Amino acid sequence: QVQLVESGGGLVQAGDSLRLSCVASGRTFSNYAMGWFRQAPGKEREFVAAISRSGTSTDYGDSVKGRFTISRDNAKNTVYLQMDNLKPGDAAAYICAARYSSSISSTRSGYAYWGQGTQVTVSS
Repeated sequence: QVQLVESGGGLVQAGDSLRLSCVASGRTFSNYAMGWFRQAPGKEREFVAAISRSGTSTDYGDSVKGRFTISRDNAKNTVYLQMDNLKPGDAAAYICAARYSSSISSTRSGYAYWGQGTQVTVSS
């Protein structure tokens, strides 16, 4: 079992930056590929970014490419999401996910473990 706890959300203005963190516990963090998803009220959960176990491979959703960066620190059991040039459309609960695999995934079904989420609000 893997436990995931997100932090770093908050209220920002359009154009601002924010860095989210997700700390994992319970299993060997470096054995898990990680992902970030987001969900706004009334909308489907949307893929944001993913990173491989070693951090050498990444993938991003089309709406965040060029603005968001995913990274990880295996020594700290933590995955990060750096969000730059935030837009009102980025407002959502951001949720961290883990999958026991060497490959990354952009689909919800590819992840077995989920955090509770951290809220990001962007004012225009």
